[in-house]
Amino acid sequence: MTNSKWTPQSWRNFEARQLPAYPDSAALAETEQLLGTYPPLVFAGEARQLRADLADVAHGKGFLLQGGDCAESFAEFHPNNIRDTFRVLLQMAVVLTFGSKMPVVKVGRMAGQFAKPRSADMEEQDGASLPSYRGDIVNDIGFEAAGRQPNPERMLRAYMQAAATLNLLRALATGGYANLYQVHQWNLDFVGASPTGEKYREVAGRIGEALDFMAACGVDPDSVPQLHGTDFYTSHEALLLGYEQAMTRQDSLTGRWYDTSAHMLWIGDRTRFTGSAHVEFLRGVGNPIAMKAGPSLEPDELIRLIDTLNPDNDPGRLTIISRFGHDKVEAGLPKLVRRVAAEGRHVVWSCDPMHGNTIKSASGFKTRPFERILSEVSSFFAVHRAEGTHAGGIHCEMTGQNVTECTGGAAAVTDETLADRYHTHCDPRLNASQSIELAFLLAEKLRDEMAKQDQAAAA
Repeated sequence: MTNSKWTPQSWRNFEARQLPAYPDSAALAETEQLLGTYPPLVFAGEARQLRADLADVAHGKGFLLQGGDCAESFAEFHPNNIRDTFRVLLQMAVVLTFGSKMPVVKVGRMAGQFAKPRSADMEEQDGASLPSYRGDIVNDIGFEAAGRQPNPERMLRAYMQAAATLNLLRALATGGYANLYQVHQWNLDFVGASPTGEKYREVAGRIGEALDFMAACGVDPDSVPQLHGTDFYTSHEALLLGYEQAMTRQDSLTGRWYDTSAHMLWIGDRTRFTGSAHVEFLRGVGNPIAMKAGPSLEPDELIRLIDTLNPDNDPGRLTIISRFGHDKVEAGLPKLVRRVAAEGRHVVWSCDPMHGNTIKSASGFKTRPFERILSEVSSFFAVHRAEGTHAGGIHCEMTGQNVTECTGGAAAVTDETLADRYHTHCDPRLNASQSIELAFLLAEKLRDEMAKQDQAAAA
């Protein structure tokens, strides 16, 4: 069980990195107190259901698809943007489910992904120095003194936007939009004309034929509600701990504490050290949680963190999201996977192929070459195949908008065309075509994994 000394505020006695320095502590305390009176954004029962779904993934019986914006913004808040990102995640899930014959757990980086870690507290431009932009929940992206001052009232606006986003996501997931009979209509116009769009239409056609056969046998959305909608969960990095504490409530059914800002929370690579306030906070909530693991993480430290965050070794409680970079996976990941398996720890292994593959292009834009993203994914699967463990998930920054932020892919984004539609508030994202192309690669890798398991079982 969780250490009884944990409380929602016990993190304040630990080292807290990546938190903004608010100039008015009284205003901060007042805002956090007000947030504590607001309704929960998600419910404990939903978080428990996600934890159960992830337990299946930990046992090799499912796959975690986690994706969405690098950082949600107030300026780009629009129902069409939410719908289109949701639609691409549905397309990816369909490709993965159809290709791997495995259930897919769908988790969006949505309705709360507002805070961003930074490499430095201050940013300099033209000789002027201002606090770094830490996401719209903290300050403004514009480089001016007033906007860059951390403002606690932004937390209230982030809460309202998250509530509205969740409302739309729930409607999309359960109100008929996610009906599997609509699989043909989920394609975005700008994807439809691409090679990826053609490949997706082929899969959609085969699914349609299967659904027609099932309907002839009496199996349709009226008799099987799962065909009419889907389970969809939300997640974000639990970075701004004052906000997370304010959203943490005690469940009336179990007595456990849950962070009701999202179904799933994760700890970033910069905040997952021993003695971290972020580790202390997340160890005490009942939500499924995740932790980023990069090149600096050694096996002994990983085991200590796993035992702190998941002392009961419950499958589905903890996801390890590896983020090495395409050229560092084979040197850094095997020792972690091998040690976790040897110690008998139950985790979901997921791959973040985005953060370790960021470069600056010749034209000056921060970008991520698609071939490096695919390379890291391929290496991730190769490592797990060699170690006899389950490559259980993908964690990607993507959008349903027709952006040009990551080079390569069937969309053929080049260094010269990056500027055409480069809209990100922070890090470069995959567009819809690149996201679906990635899903096809993942489905192929999962098919290979399942075939190997079948061969081993038959031997």
